Amino acid sequence: MKIQNSALFQEMQSMALEAGRSNQANNLPTQAQPTSSAQFGDLLSDALNTVNGLQADAKQKVTAVEMGDRNVSLADAMIASQKSSVAFEATVQVRNKLVEAYKEIMNMPV
Repeated sequence: MKIQNSALFQEMQSMALEAGRSNQANNLPTQAQPTSSAQFGDLLSDALNTVNGLQADAKQKVTAVEMGDRNVSLADAMIASQKSSVAFEATVQVRNKLVEAYKEIMNMPV
């Protein structure tokens, strides 16, 4: 039984090494990188800035259509408006989940 386990163990090691080489070839991390609160804050800030940019772009396109600018079509304005709406709704959902998680943590007994 030991011989079988040893062979199985060697096969598993070779498969792990092969998977590691494959991940390195694809520039994929072999292990998850630890994230810090600063990185999370940066990601959240970037996401909010992206949503703000989408909203500003949509507002600009809608204003251009209202002013009769022929370079911006109604379809472009509507698509930009929907993109900003979806991004905003997703941001609200993330905020709701964060608030819910915070409340859960605050209600935990110490």
